[in-house]
Amino acid sequence: MPHIQSGTARIYWRADGDAARPALVLGNSLGTDFSLWDPVLPRLMRHFYVVRYDMRGHGASDAPEGDYTLDELTDDLAAVVVAAGLTRFHYCGVSLGGMVGMAYAAREQNRLERLVLCNTSTFFEREVWDTRIAAVRAGGTAAVADAVLARFYTPRFVARGGLEYLRVRDTLLSLAPQGYVGCCAAIRDMRIGDKLPGIAVPTLVLTGAHDQSTPPARGQAIADAIPGARLHTLPCAHIPMTEVPWQWCDTVLDFLDPAPAWDEAARYAAGLARRKQVLGAAYVEQRLAAVTPFNTRFQQLITRLAWGEIWTSSRFEDTARRAMVLAMMTALGRWEEFELHVNAALRAGVEPEVIEETLMQAAVYCGVPAANTAFALAAKAVAMQNEDEPR
Repeated sequence: MPHIQSGTARIYWRADGDAARPALVLGNSLGTDFSLWDPVLPRLMRHFYVVRYDMRGHGASDAPEGDYTLDELTDDLAAVVVAAGLTRFHYCGVSLGGMVGMAYAAREQNRLERLVLCNTSTFFEREVWDTRIAAVRAGGTAAVADAVLARFYTPRFVARGGLEYLRVRDTLLSLAPQGYVGCCAAIRDMRIGDKLPGIAVPTLVLTGAHDQSTPPARGQAIADAIPGARLHTLPCAHIPMTEVPWQWCDTVLDFLDPAPAWDEAARYAAGLARRKQVLGAAYVEQRLAAVTPFNTRFQQLITRLAWGEIWTSSRFEDTARRAMVLAMMTALGRWEEFELHVNAALRAGVEPEVIEETLMQAAVYCGVPAANTAFALAAKAVAMQNEDEPR
C-alpha cells in the first residue's frame, strides 16, 4: 500500500483513474476512511484523476497517541499531494476534510485550482469535543456511534439501513480510539476563521438542509468570508456523498468541470467521438459513408442529441446505459437497433450475463414474446463473439 511519512505518522493514500485528467483530491470526515467516496468514485473518475487518503488516525494511516492539530492534518494533505506528484489540483473535503481544505487553501504555497467545502465549520463549542473525547476514551467509538450516525444522516436514510449506511457505521466502529480522539482535539482547538478572507481560489461551499453538526448558517458564514465563494444547499444531513450522491455529484461537477458552452458544430464533434467510442469506429464510419443529402440533417441531429447530449452525460456509467437501451429496444421491438447495441456492448467487454439479466427484467416488464426474440438475437451475437475470440 502506498504510504507517505508526514511528521509522526505514515499516511495511506491511493490514486484512481487517468493521470492525464485534472487531479481531484478528496478529504474525508472524522470517523470515516476514504471508502466514504466509493459511491461517487466511478462518476468522478469520468472527469478527474482522483486521489484519496485516510486522515491521520483513520483507516490505514497511522494513529499516534496524543492530540493532533489542524496544522498537522494540513501537513498530511500537503505530503500526499507531493507523493502523488500533483503540481495543481482541485480539492474537496467534507466536515474535518473541509477544515483541512480551508487551512491548506490559506497557505501561500498551496497548489489549488478550485476548492469545495462540504458540510464544514470554522468553530465548535469546546465542551462538545471534550465530552466526546471523554466518551471515546472510556468506551471506544462504539460509545458515540449511534449519536454520530444520527447526525451524519437524516432519520429516513438511517431507517433504510442500506449498504452504504452499514459500511460507514462499520468503519466508524473499527477506528482506533486514539486516532479518533486525536482528530477530535484538532477540531476542538482549530483557529481558522480569520484566515478565510485570504483564500484566493474559486470556492464552492455545500451545506445540508438537515445538517445538525454544521447547520446551513455555518456554511453561509464561510461563503460570506471567502471572496467570491458560491453557496449551495442539498436536501441531506452531514454526509451528502452517501445520502444524495447524484445531487452531490451534479453540484460538484457543475463547479469543477462545467459542461462547455458548445455550439452545434462542437456538440456534433463531441457526439461523433462518443458515438465511435460506444458503437465502434468502423461501424460509425460505415454509417457516415452511407449518408445521403436526404438524411444528412437527421444524422447530424441524432449525433448532436443522442450522442452529444445524452451519452456524454456521466450520470450513468456505460454498462447501465447500454442495458437501458437494450431493454427499450426490446419493448419497442426495434430489432435492428437491438442487434447493433448488443454487438457493440459485447465488443466493449460487457459480459453476456449483463445482457441476460437485462432481458430477464424485460421478460417481466415488456412481455415474454418480446424477450424471446431478444434472447434469440442476443444468443447469436454471443456465439459469434465466442467464435471470433482467440483460443
